Order: sequence, then structure tokens, then C-alpha cells
Amino acid sequence: MNHSTRSITGWENRTVLSVEEVALILGLGRSATYESARRGELPTLRLGRRVLVPVSAFSKWLEQA
Repeated sequence: MNHSTRSITGWENRTVLSVEEVALILGLGRSATYESARRGELPTLRLGRRVLVPVSAFSKWLEQA
């Protein structure tokens, strides 16, 4: 199954999401989502080289959008 047809269910119960998972949830491309994260438009945290999206901050961000 490729990423374009995969869905993310139950993400609200997780602590963090990957940028790729957020892209799937939002229906955006991976590059556009990473670019939004780079510009600070998407709430993220870095763990080493990984860019993660805290679910609590992402949920609040969605509510404000």
C-alpha cells in the first residue's frame, strides 16, 4: 500500500506524529508539509535529525485553522 492511499486512524490517541503522517492527515504532499514545518507554520519538535509533530499542539493548530 502506498502513502497516497494509506489513511491514519486513531492518531488523536498518539503522542507524536511524523511529518509524513501529518501530510496524509492534511491531504498535502510530503515536501509541502516539511516546508510548512520549516517555516514554523506547523508545530514541530526536533529529536536529533527527526522532525516530529506533537499531537496536542497539532490538534490545537487544527482547531485554530
